[in-house]
Amino acid sequence: MTKESIENLAKKLAESLPDGLRSMREDLEANFRGVLRSGLTKLDLVTREEFEVQEAVLARTREKLEQLEAKLEELEKNR
Repeated sequence: MTKESIENLAKKLAESLPDGLRSMREDLEANFRGVLRSGLTKLDLVTREEFEVQEAVLARTREKLEQLEAKLEELEKNR
């Protein structure tokens, strides 16, 4: 999550408060922001770039595995 998306989520949470609590909106929005950041830092997340790199590695590995399986099958047929 980007800093901007955390800001937007905190703002939406603050805006969803009942009218009686709106006077404390800024304080609550700041608290929401802090809780969201804290919670997200505790998660073991990777960036989109890291995910895409690993996805490509996995695709190449699958391709090699399929090639090896095909070779093994061919060798077993020729026994």
